[in-house]
Amino acid sequence: MAIYAIGDVQGCFFSLQALLAKLAFSPSRDTLWFTGDLINRGPHSLKTARFVQSLGNSAICVLGNHDLALLAVGYSAISSSQKHTFQDILNAPDKDCLLEWFRAMPLVHVENNHLLVHAGLYPFWSLEKGIRLAQEVIDCLRGPHYFEFLSHLYGDLPDAWQDTLTGTDRLRFITNAFTRMRYCSKTGALELKTREGGLPWFQLFPENHAKYQIFFGHWAALNGQCSTLNVHALDTGCVWKNNLTAIDIERLERISVPCAPQDQ
Repeated sequence: MAIYAIGDVQGCFFSLQALLAKLAFSPSRDTLWFTGDLINRGPHSLKTARFVQSLGNSAICVLGNHDLALLAVGYSAISSSQKHTFQDILNAPDKDCLLEWFRAMPLVHVENNHLLVHAGLYPFWSLEKGIRLAQEVIDCLRGPHYFEFLSHLYGDLPDAWQDTLTGTDRLRFITNAFTRMRYCSKTGALELKTREGGLPWFQLFPENHAKYQIFFGHWAALNGQCSTLNVHALDTGCVWKNNLTAIDIERLERISVPCAPQDQ
């Protein structure tokens, strides 16, 4: 039995199939952890979503920013005028079932000393605090007020965490930290559009995070390179005609395939 964490698929269905063939993946034996952004930008969002959903308990997915965009558009919480490539999901007869499946995904998954997340773990929270705050967002998304949450999802403010944050501001910051973060200032501000002296979030980790192996996607420009030994970047830009990458979470062995021609 193996557990493989896989970087952002983004609708690159045929690349995913090639990767699973190279892994000799068996759903009766192995488990796949997806770092989020299963869909959008690539050409086969519907095929990808249906396939991963069909794996049942053999697949664990955390929400990425593109998955949240699908929910916001799919539930008409925001305008669909933005560019996207998940119209095949919105037109599908099983659209409602797929939206409910995405809406049930967590923001973070922790198993033993392994942590799966889309963008990262905000370095100024303890692991326990981060998990607790992620659950606040998920409870809202799974609850009766999900439309209001999705309607106020987008925005870069507040850019710094305070325990006194409430309502929309609180939920937006938590969501941005888990699904959009790349750089942080040394004082804890998220730098979502500019660096301005900020550092990659994983370079600001306190020592007590070192006991966890952290797997994340979202940051294709890193091309899988990360300077922190226990943090593993898995988005290697398949949707940009580069590679799709998996890692055996126990052996920390990486396996990659090039973007399939059908996904380009």
